[in-house]
Amino acid sequence: MNPTSAVSPARKCLGWAVHAYTASGLILAAWIAALLLQPDRTADTYRMCFLLMLVAVVVDATDGTLARAVRIREAVPGFDGRRLDDLVDFLLYTCLPLVLIDRAGLLPEGYRAVLVAALVASAYGFCQADIKTVDGAFLGFPSYWNIVAFYLYALPVTGTWAVALIAVLAALTFVPSRYAYPTQPGLGNRVLLALSVPWALLLLAVLASDWGDGPPRVLVGASLLYPALYLGSAWVLSLRRGTARTS
Repeated sequence: MNPTSAVSPARKCLGWAVHAYTASGLILAAWIAALLLQPDRTADTYRMCFLLMLVAVVVDATDGTLARAVRIREAVPGFDGRRLDDLVDFLLYTCLPLVLIDRAGLLPEGYRAVLVAALVASAYGFCQADIKTVDGAFLGFPSYWNIVAFYLYALPVTGTWAVALIAVLAALTFVPSRYAYPTQPGLGNRVLLALSVPWALLLLAVLASDWGDGPPRVLVGASLLYPALYLGSAWVLSLRRGTARTS
């Protein structure tokens, strides 16, 4: 597009509407923070937090498609939507899930430092220029702390096991293994994106149920198959790529 070409008011409105859609994650983040700051929290409080995080994932998975549809860099050239998206993601994928882990009391006394390590690792990952590869992958663990927090709480995994899992995943942020980026092109990404739909519906069923006696363990256990497949495929493909380079 010629830089001097005029952008119609309708295109500009659509562009700003997409940015507002991305920014709606800030409202979700504020809502979650308000819930976590309540002095009296119940299982239903955490269920609501995870439900809002799931909504945020849906927004994050779809705003890029909308941005491309309106050619947002042409419609609103002076506003960096990627920077906004990163700010929202850092809140909803890292900061608030780590706060939730602490507020839910999932860690033993004296081990909060592991949450700081996860926070620093995630900040490092977000700031890496090559964290997203041209062929549609993340290098290093992609800061899915919202998912980690959900399974730590819902299974539950507590105590030193929780500390160990968080420490390992934080360390994997610095290991250049390749993790799928499901909303990007590529056969593996398309397969994982397709599988994410029933997984999201299963999570929705979990979050829509009564948590009076705790999360429904059978549904939670069944939903764990998808993240296990995601991590397993990432490590297998990274190992194969590394072996191919050294052979």
